Amino acid sequence: MDRFKARMKIAAILKKITILVLVLLVPGFLYYLLVSKGKNRYLNLPVYGPKTVLKTTHKVGHNDVPDTLYHSLHDFKLTDQDGNTVTPKTFTKKIFIANFFYTHCKGVCDEMNNNINQLAATYADNKMVYFVSISIDPERDSVNALKRYADSLKPASARWLFLTGDTSAVYPLAHNGFLVNAVQTGKESFIYSDKLILIDEDRRIRGYYTGASSKDVSKLDDEIKVLIKEELLKNDTPMY
Repeated sequence: MDRFKARMKIAAILKKITILVLVLLVPGFLYYLLVSKGKNRYLNLPVYGPKTVLKTTHKVGHNDVPDTLYHSLHDFKLTDQDGNTVTPKTFTKKIFIANFFYTHCKGVCDEMNNNINQLAATYADNKMVYFVSISIDPERDSVNALKRYADSLKPASARWLFLTGDTSAVYPLAHNGFLVNAVQTGKESFIYSDKLILIDEDRRIRGYYTGASSKDVSKLDDEIKVLIKEELLKNDTPMY
């Protein structure tokens, strides 16, 4: 019996030591994963679209790395649901998530915008994050129509903009800027992308996510956080 009690006592002591080691080591290991020699160890998100490797270079450690010119959104001028003009300057020092839709669309558009509204609620207090829904049916989607549609959704964030403009502006922006489909095939039929598109401060595409997929939307939520951190570190902005 005494031997059994001794073994139990030793086991209890070993258990406490194990817990103490985990408490001490795990945070340190996680910290190492996050920071090494003062540098963030998280990989940045990829940049999508065509790119050009330049002849100039920059230093990474002791190595000269070629500079790269990445695809970015060209200038545009659209109008939001409140009649305000929206241009790239609207998103200076901001990131945004864009999608294409039209107010008469049911099914996929409703799913996409409901998912966006959930994300908008998550980032409602973050002034760095905008959401942008661009109509591909400007003939019917006037400013007033967008306003009614937006009000029906009860947006969780004031930084969710519903945009309209001429097809001569919207379709090239979709094709050449966001690199997705947007075309009218009939009086009330359209071919358009169901993707949510993550855009960084430099107007570069950082991710595509299926708007009606809860798994993809969850991934987008995670990668918004990664991009926020990337931008803050780039700008040397304190996170707290």
